[in-house]
Amino acid sequence: MKSDSLFNAIRSEDTTTIKELLSEDPQLINAKDQRGSTPLLLATYYGYLGVSELIIESGAAVDAKDASGNTALMGVCFKGYVEVAKLLINKGADVNVQNFNGATALIYAATFNQKELVELLLEKGAKPLLKDSRDLTAEDHARMQGLSQIENILKHAAP
Repeated sequence: MKSDSLFNAIRSEDTTTIKELLSEDPQLINAKDQRGSTPLLLATYYGYLGVSELIIESGAAVDAKDASGNTALMGVCFKGYVEVAKLLINKGADVNVQNFNGATALIYAATFNQKELVELLLEKGAKPLLKDSRDLTAEDHARMQGLSQIENILKHAAP
């Protein structure tokens, strides 16, 4: 299948093949793999800035969700890929999208001690008082992880 070829090209950061496949079949930009990931979600999962940019320029929806309701921005905030997060935000990613469990990019950044991403998300309008399905905010998650620096940043963030 062409979609398998596209996902393999993304995994190997093969921009030439990615361009060729998307040129032959522009609808591949909306393909999903067995986990429900789109080409953009997969590229950002690996932290591939150039591939992510190429895929966005090819028409990918920046807020597309995987099978769990996670967006590319949520994934990069979990993993700590600051430059990819900046790209996604600059291309229009919604910093306040919630997945099926109510988690946001800010909750992921706070939970996984991604200080620079917490600050970036807040600067770009992330709402620190959004709660997940367990009724917890990003600040609550930081506190539970013992991340006092992140907790303090969130405590003093404007709602």
